[in-house]
Amino acid sequence: MQDQCQDLEKDIAASGVEYHRTTTDDLDRMFGVLPTSLQESLKELPEQGGLVEVVLDLGRRPEARWPQKFQYLSDKEITRADLENVLRGIGEFGPNNRAGIERTLHRISCIRNRQGHVVGLTCRIGRAVYGTIDIIRDVAESGKSTLLLGRPGVGKTTMLREVARVLADDLNRRVVIVDTSNEIAGDGDVPHPAIGRARRMQVPYGREQAAVMIEAVENHMPEVIVIDEIGTEIEAQAARTIAERGVQLIGTAHGNTLANLVMNPTLSDLIGGIQAVTLGDEEARKRGTQKTVLERKAPPTFSVVVEIQDKDTLAIHPDVAFTVDMWLRGNMPEPEVRQRTEGGQYVVLQEADESSDVYDDQAVGAADDTGDGVISHHLADAMGAGDRPAVKIFPYAVSRNHLRRALEGSSDKLQIVNTLEEADLVLTLKGQYRKMPKKLKDVERRGLPVEVIRSNTYTQVERFIERLRQAAGQSAETEALVEAERAVHLVQLKTEPVTLRPQNAYIRRLQHQLVEKANLRSTSVGEEPRRSVRVLPDDTWGS
Repeated sequence: MQDQCQDLEKDIAASGVEYHRTTTDDLDRMFGVLPTSLQESLKELPEQGGLVEVVLDLGRRPEARWPQKFQYLSDKEITRADLENVLRGIGEFGPNNRAGIERTLHRISCIRNRQGHVVGLTCRIGRAVYGTIDIIRDVAESGKSTLLLGRPGVGKTTMLREVARVLADDLNRRVVIVDTSNEIAGDGDVPHPAIGRARRMQVPYGREQAAVMIEAVENHMPEVIVIDEIGTEIEAQAARTIAERGVQLIGTAHGNTLANLVMNPTLSDLIGGIQAVTLGDEEARKRGTQKTVLERKAPPTFSVVVEIQDKDTLAIHPDVAFTVDMWLRGNMPEPEVRQRTEGGQYVVLQEADESSDVYDDQAVGAADDTGDGVISHHLADAMGAGDRPAVKIFPYAVSRNHLRRALEGSSDKLQIVNTLEEADLVLTLKGQYRKMPKKLKDVERRGLPVEVIRSNTYTQVERFIERLRQAAGQSAETEALVEAERAVHLVQLKTEPVTLRPQNAYIRRLQHQLVEKANLRSTSVGEEPRRSVRVLPDDTWGS
C-alpha cells in the first residue's frame, strides 16, 4: 500500500495538470425575493456556501436546508401574504410549476392546492461552478459526442454548463443549448453568463424537447448541441438524427453507468441499440453460448460515455461501441479512471483497456479459439454449483506466486495444479499464445480452455481471477433476469413466444414484472418444481 501511495504521488507531481474552481451563487438575488422577515436570518447563516434550498409552506415555520441537515429560520408560520410577496418577485410559473429569477440559476417550484392556489414554495439555490471540466476537457474538445451519466446531484448539469461555455468561448464553436427546465442557463429571456457565448433554446413543454432538438439543427447551424436529461425513446431518436448530421452532442441521460443504458430498452439506442440474433449451431458452439444472443445493432449515438462517480472522480469509456460489444459477450473492459486531488490537480488512476489489446488478450474463449473473451460457461457453472469439484488452473509462463496470492482467502472452487492432465483450464500470456509453442498446441487439440492475460503481473492475474469469479458468481436471480431481458428482445423481434428456464416462484415474479415493463405479456407454465415463465407477444396468450 505504501508503494502504491508513493507511485500515486509521483504521478500527480508529474502530471502538471491543474484546475481552478470558482463558484458564483447570487445568493443576494435569491434572498431578496423572500419575505423581509427572513432575509436577516438567511444572511446570518454560518454555512451559506452549502445551502441547498429554502422551503416555505403555508402554516409552517420556514426552513433552510443543507444536504444533511435543516434549520428553522423563524418561529413564525408562513402566511398567504408571505407567499404572495415571493410570487411578485419572480417569473411566471410554467406548466411544470417552476419559475426562476432572471439571469440567475435559482429555481423556485410551487405546490398548489386543489383550487390551483400556491400553498408551498421550494426555493432551490443555483450555483455556477467554473473550472469543473478540466478533468475531461480533452474529451470535450475532441469533437466526439459525449454522454455524461451519474446519480442525481452528482454535478452532471454543472459540468454540462461548463462544457458549453468552454467550447463556445475558448474554442469559438457554435454551441446551442436545448434547455428544457432552464436548469442550464437559468430563467428569463436572457441566459446566465455561465454559458458564455453559447446560445440557448428554451423548451416550452418537456414533451417537446425532441422537436426543439431537431429545430436547433435545422434552423441555427450549430457545431455542438448540449442537452440535459435525455429520457424518452423519441428524444433518443432525435439525438441519433443530430449525430448523423455531423453535429457534436454533449448530453446527460437517466442512468448511473453505461451498463444501465445497455439494459434499458428505452435509451439503449444511445449506445447503439440491442437486438437478439440467432446463431448457427457451429457459431453457438464456438462462442460457448446459447443460440440466441444479444448484439449491438447500430453505431452508438454517443462515442464516449463519462460516468461521474462523485465530484472529483469519474470513469471514461473512450470507445462505447467496443465496450458495449464486449459487455454483451460477458466481459466489461476497464474504463479510464481519473481523480482530482486535494492539491487542485488530477491524476489517471487507471488506464482504459484499448480495443486491440483487449481483443488480443481475450483471443481464446472456450475450447476452440472463439476470440470473444468470454470465460467458458461450463467453467462458471462448475464454480457456481455447490456439489461440483473445484476448477483446476494450470499456469503456463504465469507466476504461480501471483496466482496463489490472488487466490488467497477464496473458497476451494479454484485450485492450482502442476500438470496439464489435471487441469480444467490453462492460463498463459499474450506473448506465449502468439508464439503458440507445442505445449499450447497440444492443449488446444485436447479441447482444454485457454485463457490469456496481457502481462505476467499480479494485477493482471488478479483481474483474471476476479473475472472468473464474477462469471461464476452471478446469482440465480441476476441470470434469470438477464435471460428474461433477452427473451423480451427476441419476442419483440420475432413475435413468437419464448419459454424461460424453470425458476422458483419469487424469481418468476421478478421475470413477470420485467416483461410487463416492456409492454409484453407473460404466463407461467409447467408444474413445480419445473414451472417456468413464458414470454408472449402482444397478440398471443399461448398455452
